[in-house]
Amino acid sequence: MKILVVGGTGLLGGHAALHLQSLGHDVTVAARKPPPAATPMAKLPFLAIDYVAGSYSKDDLKGFDALVFAAGNDIRHVPPDADAPAHWLYANGEALPRFFAAAREAGIRKAVLIGSFYPQVDPSLAESDPYVRSRYLACTGARALAAPGFEVCSLNAPFMVGSVPGLPNPIFETYTAYAQGKMGDIAVFGPTGGTNFMSVQSLSEAVAGALENGESGKAYLVGDENIAFADFFTLFFKSIGSDVVVPAQDQSHPLLPDEVLSAGRGTPVRYEPDAAEVARLNYRRGDVERSVREAVMQVLDGQAQTA
Repeated sequence: MKILVVGGTGLLGGHAALHLQSLGHDVTVAARKPPPAATPMAKLPFLAIDYVAGSYSKDDLKGFDALVFAAGNDIRHVPPDADAPAHWLYANGEALPRFFAAAREAGIRKAVLIGSFYPQVDPSLAESDPYVRSRYLACTGARALAAPGFEVCSLNAPFMVGSVPGLPNPIFETYTAYAQGKMGDIAVFGPTGGTNFMSVQSLSEAVAGALENGESGKAYLVGDENIAFADFFTLFFKSIGSDVVVPAQDQSHPLLPDEVLSAGRGTPVRYEPDAAEVARLNYRRGDVERSVREAVMQVLDGQAQTA
């Protein structure tokens, strides 16, 4: 298939693009800016698209068989001085479904949205949290466009871990530095609660499975392992060779602040993906620790090269 991966310069979209290419697909990545030159995505065809600003045309999307959308907006994408809830509701709730409509009009036959797990795990959050509501509107709005000749499904994913060669990852660089004791006076602890985690490798496999076997109109709750936040931080210490076991404390953590925990600190978000759906999408499980270790090794290699 000839596949367009929107958000294909970032972690989730970039990894998915490379995985799909490895399976023999003809992949083009799209984003506002080209991928970093040091990444393997830089060798793929690139299409400049800003779906929020509407800087694309139906003609840009013609000729592709499938769309993978990995460019949903979160706290990292809010422009300076912008109203965050208004931005999310527009970017995810309006501009994203509009882009899917343009893809359908352009003749794209299959589309996979990489969405958020929050609206599916706890639908009540869509009423109280503007970010979760925006993700709910993205998921329902995109899937509502499903029609004969345009198959759409959503992969609603949890907290993601992993790496792409040459792609900077500020979050995991910071977590690694934390484990190395390079973050000043920040105490060693994890906030109470936890969530489901999934590797980018698992998600990329699920994307490929959704393009091959996904049920049109379906929202798949994908995921892997339920892990306490303190235990998640412990994986970074373990990956650098430390035997520190990170304790849990009921207080906000500067590296995992309350504002990114939509369910609230101390409220675990636990679930088990449906076994039949995992089999249908054909993605691996039990991959979180390996993926954290891989991400940390990439950070350490980068530190060694700049030393």
